[in-house]
Amino acid sequence: MATGAELKIDQKLNEGKTKQIFELVDQPGLVLVQSKDQITAGNAVRKDQMEGKAAIANKTTSCMFQLLQESGIKTAFVKQHSDTAFIAAHCEMIPIEWVCRRVATGSFLKRNPGVKEGYRFSPLKMEMFFKDDANNDPQWSEEQLLEAKLCVAGLTIGQCEVDIMSRSTVAIFEIVEKAWATQNCTLVDMKIEFGVSVKSGEIVLADVIDNDSWRLWPAGDRSQQKDKQVYRELKEVTPEAMQMVKRNFEWVSERVKLLLDPQASSRVVLLMGSISDVAHCEKIRKACASYGIPCVLRVTSAHKGPDETLRIKAEYEGDGVPTVFVAVAGRSNGLGPVMSGNTAYPVISCPPLTPDWGPQDVWSSLRMPSGLGCSTVLSPEACAQFAAQILGLRDHLVWCKLRASMLNTWVSLKLADKKFQACSL
Repeated sequence: MATGAELKIDQKLNEGKTKQIFELVDQPGLVLVQSKDQITAGNAVRKDQMEGKAAIANKTTSCMFQLLQESGIKTAFVKQHSDTAFIAAHCEMIPIEWVCRRVATGSFLKRNPGVKEGYRFSPLKMEMFFKDDANNDPQWSEEQLLEAKLCVAGLTIGQCEVDIMSRSTVAIFEIVEKAWATQNCTLVDMKIEFGVSVKSGEIVLADVIDNDSWRLWPAGDRSQQKDKQVYRELKEVTPEAMQMVKRNFEWVSERVKLLLDPQASSRVVLLMGSISDVAHCEKIRKACASYGIPCVLRVTSAHKGPDETLRIKAEYEGDGVPTVFVAVAGRSNGLGPVMSGNTAYPVISCPPLTPDWGPQDVWSSLRMPSGLGCSTVLSPEACAQFAAQILGLRDHLVWCKLRASMLNTWVSLKLADKKFQACSL
């Protein structure tokens, strides 16, 4: 393998139908995931070579993991190494395929007769399958998984771990679904796998996410499907048929790059009534940066220079960039209400309250005249989150960061509770 000399590859740790895993001599705790040109269906009952598939799959996987990591999802992915391989954290895999479904199709219909194809699951439908080729990957219940008492890299898979994987699967699906929607593509279903990092001992999204992992229907139309289902449904494998399958895979790998691009520029404009408010504004700007939202800081007083305040407002309304105005004014807050009464853009007041007069001053932000929609958020971090929720309606990358943040907060609480219970015992 061409990458061997460069990376000093050691023994092969594992080999699956579509990839090989190699230990890296000089980088303990990391492995090389090398894709293969093989395409399979029905647990390799059908198996063919598709020239170029390794590069296509690796490109798709690398983009998907980059999207998820930049959103805040913990994954094993480190970086793309070559056209056909990427570097990842060494994980022991949990032998469960987690399947998330938005639309009923495929094996679900066979297992649930009477359900029509196209039935939409809201909330998402979750299923799990034990990885066992000899028995055709049987479906498992949560109770079966718990009773199996799997021990992976020293971690016993109990209720806490099952809950984390289940909740993570939904969040990952929703992030990928949101991203594909920007390309007018319906994510019908998706399968993912988790591993336990040998180094950190935590559960992370592992394996690969490529065109074997999902069903994709452009414009929600099954007849336009671009995933591996096209290969599964081939009545006869001919060179012409394989070229058609390859074109579908290439279509996906080209568009998956677009999922990393913002669909619309956006910003938060921080208006502070005094330069003394800059420390408060910097907290908001830092929190906005965590969502990938740029901030502009301006100084203006609605009391002392209302004409200049409105001129600044017009400056940012004039270029068409989606904008959230944040008014940072202490004492008597006229800035937020004046802005809200003169713009159709959302305005948030985030006053920097002081210990002496804070309880009295806050009422100038809370008690608005009729006809104004200015909201008040006291925490700088919460103010940034609220702005992100507004802008995330148009920018899927902002929305994805919010969704991952929700998951990470939930997981941290779950782990804290597990640790507390263990201490109590």
